[in-house]
Amino acid sequence: MTKRYTGGCACGAIRFETSGEPIFQNHCQCLDCQKRSGTGHGSYLTFGRRADMAITGEASTWRVAGASGNQKVHAFCPTCGTPVYLTSVAMPELIAIHATSLDNPGDFEPQAVTYTIRGHGWDIMDPSLQAFERMLHG
Repeated sequence: MTKRYTGGCACGAIRFETSGEPIFQNHCQCLDCQKRSGTGHGSYLTFGRRADMAITGEASTWRVAGASGNQKVHAFCPTCGTPVYLTSVAMPELIAIHATSLDNPGDFEPQAVTYTIRGHGWDIMDPSLQAFERMLHG
């Protein structure tokens, strides 16, 4: 049986669903993720085929340049403000969803921690996860 990943924002105005498998699952400790989450990191499941992700509802977006200079497009609910997913201008086929936007956040299985160079001593990560000072692709 194919596993389905479903979820959405807090108020339900935006929903997503895919039967694709994530190609990467991580915690990110970059400053952008910290500010957006209000905590010490963001947690994501990245899927390799944006076209396989069915999304209903209209998200608002804002763009920010990542450390590589590439534009990241953050999508959030205009009603409740929940961050739901993000894409990259440089790699439009990828889509990353926020782990806590899943209907079952227990489906998140982190493989790594990125941008540990920006981590805080009070934001303790699982020491068994691979740790990278920066993002894997540069």
